[in-house]
Amino acid sequence: MKTLAAVRSLPARDRLIAARLIDALPEGVIVIDASDRVVAVNAPALALFPALRPDLLLARGLRAPDVLDAVMRARASGRPERATWLDRVPVERFFELNVAPMEGPPGSATMILTLRDLSEARRVERMRVDFVANASHELRTPLASLLGFVETLQGPARHDEQARVKFLGIMREQARRMTRLVDDLLSLSRIEQNLHLLPQSPVDLVTILRHIADTLAPMALENNTVLHVDAPASVIVPGDRDELLRVVENLVENAIKYGASDPGCEDRDVEITLLSQERHCVFSVRDHGPGIAPEHLPRLTERFYRVDAGQSRAKGGTGLGLAIVKHIVARHRGRLGIESLPEQGSTFSVTLPLYVS
Repeated sequence: MKTLAAVRSLPARDRLIAARLIDALPEGVIVIDASDRVVAVNAPALALFPALRPDLLLARGLRAPDVLDAVMRARASGRPERATWLDRVPVERFFELNVAPMEGPPGSATMILTLRDLSEARRVERMRVDFVANASHELRTPLASLLGFVETLQGPARHDEQARVKFLGIMREQARRMTRLVDDLLSLSRIEQNLHLLPQSPVDLVTILRHIADTLAPMALENNTVLHVDAPASVIVPGDRDELLRVVENLVENAIKYGASDPGCEDRDVEITLLSQERHCVFSVRDHGPGIAPEHLPRLTERFYRVDAGQSRAKGGTGLGLAIVKHIVARHRGRLGIESLPEQGSTFSVTLPLYVS
């Protein structure tokens, strides 16, 4: 349906304005008449609210009392009005609405409504606030611990050799925890800054797999875990070698720490597999541990999200490992997949494009 046809009931001047401006605007625009019936709606508005149609009452196509109140205020005052509202169905979305008469004096018949979907901006802001709160919390705990032990060593335990050795050991672990957290935060920041830059250097993924398997062999041995690597002789992908090392290291280390090392786990093998396909390769890490409940899977790559916060901190986790993996994979134009069921282990897979010379 052409917008020009949809606004045929408007006066000639308004019809020309509606036809030329509404279709050209990138944001959602709705035009209503004196009886609050829709007389024009552009494609972005229809994408947000498919129920909107010409000749339909605005209240039937857009069920938002705040919108209708803003329209009434604009009609009464003859001045633009602004409103915001939260639409929770079918998914949570946050909108900003501007209502303005197409004629200046109060009582103008034709009104133009401009819609802006602020859902993504609000989600990013909420994520930023949560990130700052979580980061400050993660740093505050070890800092408070360090300050407490320093005060104790300066006071009651000043001459207690046994207490000094014990407290200094704890302080060292807390300092290491803060160092790991700061390092991960800096890594995440650098990756996000370069997210739009596609790495082009040829990298042999097989070399990385075998290097990480050798590097983490002592940790696997300590946790009574066996690492199995199944890969072809060579698989070349375009990428940043250090970042791909970080991806493989994080996934294999997680499998050892949280999967194969579980006390109730009978099969302690960690299977590292690399398959080369026509245009892509798939790298996967599978453990046979306790698995992950379905409700946790969508949030595993969120910053500081932990299935078991106590266990993660006890094993030196910062809560940022999978967030780093997700961002590195995204920068390499790849895909991260997670499959897991309780008591059936977990499989983390990364799909990457092959290098084309």
